[in-house]
Amino acid sequence: MHRYRWALRPGWIFSHLFVGTCVLVFVWCGFWQLGRLNDRRASNALITSRETSQPVPVEQALPMDATPEQIAATTFRQVVLTGTYKTSDEVLINNRTSDGSPGYWVATPLVLRDGSAVVVNRGWIPLPYGDEGSSPDVYRPPSGTVTVTGLVLDTQRQEGLGVSDAADGTLTHLSRIDVPRLQKQVTERLYPIYVNLRAQQPAQANGPRPVPPPVLDDGPHLNYAGQWFLFATMTCVVYPLLLRRTARHKEIDARQAEIDAAEATGLDAGASGEEELETVP
Repeated sequence: MHRYRWALRPGWIFSHLFVGTCVLVFVWCGFWQLGRLNDRRASNALITSRETSQPVPVEQALPMDATPEQIAATTFRQVVLTGTYKTSDEVLINNRTSDGSPGYWVATPLVLRDGSAVVVNRGWIPLPYGDEGSSPDVYRPPSGTVTVTGLVLDTQRQEGLGVSDAADGTLTHLSRIDVPRLQKQVTERLYPIYVNLRAQQPAQANGPRPVPPPVLDDGPHLNYAGQWFLFATMTCVVYPLLLRRTARHKEIDARQAEIDAAEATGLDAGASGEEELETVP
Protein backbone atom coordinates (compact mmCIF):
# COMPACT_ATOMS: atom_id res chain seq x y z
CA MET A 1 0.00 0.00 0.00
CA HIS A 2 3.02 2.29 0.21
CA ARG A 3 2.59 3.10 -3.47
CA TYR A 4 -0.74 4.78 -2.62
CA ARG A 5 0.39 6.85 0.34
CA TRP A 6 0.01 9.97 -1.76
CA ALA A 7 -3.71 9.20 -1.97
CA LEU A 8 -4.03 9.97 1.77
CA ARG A 9 -3.18 13.61 1.28
CA PRO A 10 -5.98 16.11 2.07
CA GLY A 11 -6.61 16.99 -1.57
CA TRP A 12 -7.01 13.36 -2.57
CA ILE A 13 -9.17 12.56 0.46
CA PHE A 14 -11.55 15.31 -0.68
CA SER A 15 -11.56 13.70 -4.15
CA HIS A 16 -12.43 10.29 -2.66
CA LEU A 17 -15.29 11.77 -0.65
CA PHE A 18 -16.62 13.61 -3.70
CA VAL A 19 -16.55 10.50 -5.89
CA GLY A 20 -18.13 8.38 -3.15
CA THR A 21 -20.91 10.95 -2.74
CA CYS A 22 -21.51 10.91 -6.51
CA VAL A 23 -21.84 7.11 -6.46
CA LEU A 24 -24.36 7.26 -3.62
CA VAL A 25 -26.37 9.96 -5.43
CA PHE A 26 -26.35 7.93 -8.66
CA VAL A 27 -27.60 4.83 -6.84
CA TRP A 28 -30.28 6.86 -5.02
CA CYS A 29 -31.46 8.36 -8.32
CA GLY A 30 -31.67 4.86 -9.81
CA PHE A 31 -33.86 3.57 -6.99
CA TRP A 32 -35.92 6.78 -7.13
CA GLN A 33 -36.66 6.13 -10.80
CA LEU A 34 -37.63 2.54 -9.95
CA GLY A 35 -40.00 3.93 -7.31
CA ARG A 36 -41.55 6.24 -9.89
CA LEU A 37 -41.89 3.26 -12.24
CA ASN A 38 -43.80 1.31 -9.58
CA ASP A 39 -46.01 4.34 -8.90
CA ARG A 40 -46.74 4.73 -12.60
CA ARG A 41 -47.62 1.07 -12.99
CA ALA A 42 -49.94 1.28 -10.00
CA SER A 43 -51.54 4.41 -11.44
CA ASN A 44 -51.93 2.76 -14.85
CA ALA A 45 -53.59 -0.26 -13.27
CA LEU A 46 -55.99 2.02 -11.38
CA ILE A 47 -56.82 4.04 -14.49
CA THR A 48 -57.38 0.85 -16.50
CA SER A 49 -59.76 -0.53 -13.89
CA ARG A 50 -61.73 2.73 -13.88
CA GLU A 51 -61.79 3.08 -17.67
CA THR A 52 -63.16 -0.43 -18.06
CA SER A 53 -65.70 -0.18 -15.25
CA GLN A 54 -69.41 -0.02 -15.99
CA PRO A 55 -70.52 3.58 -16.73
CA VAL A 56 -72.70 5.17 -14.05
CA PRO A 57 -74.73 8.41 -14.07
CA VAL A 58 -72.59 11.38 -13.10
CA GLU A 59 -75.02 12.20 -10.28
CA GLN A 60 -74.25 8.80 -8.78
CA ALA A 61 -70.50 9.02 -9.28
CA LEU A 62 -69.94 12.52 -7.90
CA PRO A 63 -71.86 15.10 -5.84
CA MET A 64 -72.13 18.65 -7.10
CA ASP A 65 -70.03 19.98 -4.21
CA ALA A 66 -67.43 17.22 -4.45
CA THR A 67 -64.23 17.61 -2.46
CA PRO A 68 -60.78 17.26 -4.07
CA GLU A 69 -60.51 13.80 -2.53
CA GLN A 70 -63.83 12.73 -4.06
CA ILE A 71 -62.78 14.11 -7.44
CA ALA A 72 -59.46 12.23 -7.25
CA ALA A 73 -61.34 9.02 -6.44
CA THR A 74 -63.56 9.49 -9.52
CA THR A 75 -60.99 10.66 -12.09
CA PHE A 76 -60.91 8.45 -15.23
CA ARG A 77 -64.12 6.72 -14.21
CA GLN A 78 -66.74 6.26 -16.93
CA VAL A 79 -69.95 8.21 -16.47
CA VAL A 80 -73.16 8.72 -18.42
CA LEU A 81 -74.72 12.16 -19.00
CA THR A 82 -78.12 12.86 -20.49
CA GLY A 83 -79.07 16.40 -21.37
CA THR A 84 -78.93 19.18 -23.92
CA TYR A 85 -75.83 20.97 -25.17
CA LYS A 86 -75.75 24.71 -24.51
CA THR A 87 -73.78 25.85 -27.54
CA SER A 88 -74.11 29.52 -26.61
CA ASP A 89 -71.63 28.90 -23.78
CA GLU A 90 -69.29 26.75 -25.87
CA VAL A 91 -65.57 27.64 -25.80
CA LEU A 92 -62.53 26.51 -27.73
CA ILE A 93 -59.38 25.39 -25.91
CA ASN A 94 -56.28 26.74 -27.63
CA ASN A 95 -53.12 24.95 -28.73
CA ARG A 96 -54.30 21.35 -28.89
CA THR A 97 -52.87 18.83 -31.35
CA SER A 98 -53.99 15.56 -32.88
CA ASP A 99 -51.49 13.41 -34.78
CA GLY A 100 -49.19 16.43 -34.93
CA SER A 101 -51.80 18.75 -36.45
CA PRO A 102 -52.70 21.99 -34.63
CA GLY A 103 -56.23 22.74 -33.55
CA TYR A 104 -58.61 23.20 -30.64
CA TRP A 105 -60.65 21.24 -28.15
CA VAL A 106 -64.38 22.00 -28.15
CA ALA A 107 -65.72 22.36 -24.60
CA THR A 108 -69.51 22.57 -24.39
CA PRO A 109 -71.69 22.60 -21.27
CA LEU A 110 -74.27 19.83 -21.23
CA VAL A 111 -77.34 20.88 -19.22
CA LEU A 112 -78.78 17.94 -17.28
CA ARG A 113 -82.42 17.32 -16.45
CA ASP A 114 -82.10 18.82 -12.96
CA GLY A 115 -80.75 22.11 -14.38
CA SER A 116 -77.11 21.56 -13.45
CA ALA A 117 -74.46 21.21 -16.16
CA VAL A 118 -71.26 19.34 -16.94
CA VAL A 119 -68.55 20.64 -19.24
CA VAL A 120 -68.01 18.08 -22.00
CA ASN A 121 -64.81 18.05 -23.99
CA ARG A 122 -66.39 16.94 -27.26
CA GLY A 123 -63.02 16.52 -28.94
CA TRP A 124 -60.51 18.06 -31.32
CA ILE A 125 -61.12 20.16 -34.43
CA PRO A 126 -58.45 21.34 -36.91
CA LEU A 127 -57.19 24.89 -36.77
CA PRO A 128 -59.19 26.45 -39.66
CA TYR A 129 -62.56 25.51 -38.12
CA GLY A 130 -61.70 27.32 -34.91
CA ASP A 131 -60.45 30.53 -36.48
CA GLU A 132 -62.39 33.71 -35.93
CA GLY A 133 -65.08 34.19 -38.56
CA SER A 134 -65.31 30.52 -39.59
CA SER A 135 -68.66 28.75 -39.46
CA PRO A 136 -69.22 26.71 -36.29
CA ASP A 137 -71.86 24.58 -38.02
CA VAL A 138 -69.22 22.07 -39.04
CA TYR A 139 -68.76 20.88 -35.48
CA ARG A 140 -72.10 21.87 -33.92
CA PRO A 141 -73.64 19.10 -31.75
CA PRO A 142 -77.19 17.76 -32.10
CA SER A 143 -79.80 20.23 -30.90
CA GLY A 144 -81.95 17.78 -28.97
CA THR A 145 -81.38 15.53 -25.99
CA VAL A 146 -78.18 13.51 -26.15
CA THR A 147 -76.61 10.81 -24.02
CA VAL A 148 -72.85 11.08 -23.55
CA THR A 149 -70.49 8.46 -22.19
CA GLY A 150 -67.06 9.68 -21.18
CA LEU A 151 -64.23 9.83 -18.67
CA VAL A 152 -64.26 12.11 -15.63
CA LEU A 153 -61.27 14.47 -15.40
CA ASP A 154 -60.36 17.13 -12.86
CA THR A 155 -60.46 20.77 -13.94
CA GLN A 156 -57.25 21.93 -15.56
CA ARG A 157 -55.16 24.52 -13.74
CA GLN A 158 -52.42 26.92 -14.74
CA GLU A 159 -49.00 25.51 -13.99
CA GLY A 160 -45.61 27.19 -14.08
CA LEU A 161 -45.33 29.75 -16.87
CA GLY A 162 -48.53 28.67 -18.62
CA VAL A 163 -50.66 31.22 -20.42
CA SER A 164 -53.17 33.06 -18.23
CA ASP A 165 -56.75 33.74 -19.30
CA ALA A 166 -58.51 37.00 -18.54
CA ALA A 167 -60.14 36.84 -15.14
CA ASP A 168 -63.35 38.59 -16.22
CA GLY A 169 -65.52 38.90 -19.28
CA THR A 170 -67.01 36.36 -21.66
CA LEU A 171 -64.29 34.45 -23.51
CA THR A 172 -64.70 32.31 -26.61
CA HIS A 173 -61.20 30.81 -26.32
CA LEU A 174 -59.44 29.53 -23.21
CA SER A 175 -55.97 28.15 -22.60
CA ARG A 176 -57.29 25.15 -20.69
CA ILE A 177 -60.53 23.56 -19.50
CA ASP A 178 -60.74 25.69 -16.39
CA VAL A 179 -64.16 24.89 -14.91
CA PRO A 180 -64.13 27.71 -12.28
CA ARG A 181 -63.31 30.21 -15.05
CA LEU A 182 -66.10 28.81 -17.24
CA GLN A 183 -68.51 29.07 -14.32
CA LYS A 184 -68.11 32.87 -14.50
CA GLN A 185 -69.82 32.91 -17.90
CA VAL A 186 -72.24 29.99 -17.56
CA THR A 187 -75.54 30.59 -15.74
CA GLU A 188 -76.13 26.92 -14.86
CA ARG A 189 -74.20 25.49 -11.93
CA LEU A 190 -71.31 23.37 -13.22
CA TYR A 191 -69.98 20.16 -11.74
CA PRO A 192 -66.35 20.74 -10.57
CA ILE A 193 -65.04 18.33 -13.24
CA TYR A 194 -65.22 17.90 -17.00
CA VAL A 195 -65.84 14.83 -19.11
CA ASN A 196 -63.85 13.65 -22.11
CA LEU A 197 -66.44 12.36 -24.59
CA ARG A 198 -66.06 8.75 -25.70
CA ALA A 199 -69.44 8.03 -27.27
CA GLN A 200 -72.61 9.96 -27.96
CA GLN A 201 -76.16 9.08 -28.89
CA PRO A 202 -77.27 10.28 -31.34
CA ALA A 203 -73.83 10.13 -32.92
CA GLN A 204 -72.37 13.08 -34.81
CA ALA A 205 -70.83 12.06 -38.13
CA ASN A 206 -68.74 15.18 -38.76
CA GLY A 207 -68.21 16.29 -35.18
CA PRO A 208 -64.98 16.84 -33.28
CA ARG A 209 -62.56 13.94 -32.99
CA PRO A 210 -62.78 12.48 -29.45
CA VAL A 211 -59.64 12.93 -27.37
CA PRO A 212 -57.97 9.52 -26.90
CA PRO A 213 -57.46 8.20 -23.37
CA PRO A 214 -54.03 8.65 -21.79
CA VAL A 215 -51.21 6.39 -22.94
CA LEU A 216 -50.66 3.79 -20.21
CA ASP A 217 -47.05 2.71 -20.58
CA ASP A 218 -44.03 2.53 -18.28
CA GLY A 219 -42.60 5.78 -19.56
CA PRO A 220 -38.84 6.43 -19.47
CA HIS A 221 -38.32 5.53 -15.80
CA LEU A 222 -36.76 2.09 -16.34
CA ASN A 223 -34.29 3.49 -18.88
CA TYR A 224 -33.42 6.37 -16.55
CA ALA A 225 -32.86 3.95 -13.66
CA GLY A 226 -30.53 1.87 -15.83
CA GLN A 227 -28.58 4.99 -16.79
CA TRP A 228 -28.11 6.05 -13.16
CA PHE A 229 -26.94 2.55 -12.14
CA LEU A 230 -24.61 2.54 -15.15
CA PHE A 231 -23.14 5.89 -14.05
CA ALA A 232 -22.55 4.46 -10.55
CA THR A 233 -20.91 1.31 -11.94
CA MET A 234 -18.68 3.21 -14.36
CA THR A 235 -17.58 5.57 -11.59
CA CYS A 236 -16.66 2.62 -9.36
CA VAL A 237 -14.63 1.12 -12.20
CA VAL A 238 -13.02 4.22 -13.69
CA TYR A 239 -11.95 5.97 -10.46
CA PRO A 240 -9.80 3.08 -9.14
CA LEU A 241 -8.22 2.79 -12.59
CA LEU A 242 -7.47 6.50 -12.44
CA LEU A 243 -5.81 6.05 -9.02
CA ARG A 244 -3.80 3.11 -10.31
CA ARG A 245 -2.67 5.08 -13.34
CA THR A 246 -1.71 8.05 -11.17
CA ALA A 247 0.29 5.75 -8.87
CA ARG A 248 2.10 4.26 -11.84
CA HIS A 249 2.97 7.68 -13.20
CA LYS A 250 4.24 8.76 -9.81
CA GLU A 251 6.45 5.66 -9.61
CA ILE A 252 7.80 6.33 -13.09
CA ASP A 253 8.48 9.94 -12.15
CA ALA A 254 10.22 8.85 -8.94
CA ARG A 255 12.44 6.37 -10.81
CA GLN A 256 13.26 8.97 -13.41
CA ALA A 257 14.17 11.39 -10.64
CA GLU A 258 16.50 8.75 -9.11
CA ILE A 259 18.13 8.16 -12.49
CA ASP A 260 18.55 11.86 -13.06
CA ALA A 261 20.02 12.27 -9.58
CA ALA A 262 22.43 9.36 -10.13
CA GLU A 263 23.53 10.74 -13.46
CA ALA A 264 24.01 14.16 -11.91
CA THR A 265 26.09 12.61 -9.10
CA GLY A 266 28.21 10.74 -11.65
CA LEU A 267 28.76 13.87 -13.67
CA ASP A 268 29.79 15.79 -10.54
CA ALA A 269 32.26 13.03 -9.55
CA GLY A 270 33.76 12.99 -13.05
CA ALA A 271 34.15 16.73 -13.05
CA SER A 272 35.94 16.62 -9.67
CA GLY A 273 38.34 13.93 -10.99
CA GLU A 274 39.19 16.01 -14.00
CA GLU A 275 39.92 18.99 -11.78
CA GLU A 276 42.25 16.86 -9.64
CA LEU A 277 44.15 15.68 -12.73
CA GLU A 278 44.57 19.19 -13.91
CA THR A 279 46.18 20.19 -10.61
CA VAL A 280 48.81 17.37 -10.71
CA PRO A 281 52.22 18.83 -11.87
